[in-house]
Amino acid sequence: MSALVSLSTGFACFAVAFVLSSLVEYWLHRLMHVSPRIGERHRDHHRRNEGQGVIWEFRDYVRGSFVVMCLLFFYSWQAGVGWLLGGLCYAAFSAYAHQLQHENPTKCFWMKMPVHYVHHKYGMWEHNFGLAVDWWDHVFGTYKPVEWLTEDELRQPERGYLQLRWW
Repeated sequence: MSALVSLSTGFACFAVAFVLSSLVEYWLHRLMHVSPRIGERHRDHHRRNEGQGVIWEFRDYVRGSFVVMCLLFFYSWQAGVGWLLGGLCYAAFSAYAHQLQHENPTKCFWMKMPVHYVHHKYGMWEHNFGLAVDWWDHVFGTYKPVEWLTEDELRQPERGYLQLRWW
């Protein structure tokens, strides 16, 4: 029975960390749009309109949150592993989704509209802050649907889900 409790603790911590990571990412992205100090590097990202590559995005996400990813080890080993893996999995998913939306947004099948792509394409400084998911834009009223699939996107050569800049 205790193994089942340990396993369920790990899975619960994984799920909470994954969802909470998406919430933190959403609010940090919003903060980058209002804070001159925090948003300086982000404004450069908007000027260039490109990702750094999946590996470098992942590195930045983990570097900024690793201490928080390890906190639940003080509670229990199982909670710590679940929490750490949830945070790492979301960081990997978000790094991939961010790069994919810059290079091949039509492949973001899990969203009706690739919000980060639209955020850049239409210079939306007050809308569509999600990077990997659009949940929080819906929850906090910042989701702004637009007709995003234009001739530009349709003319892009067909590429696979893994054909993007990794570093």
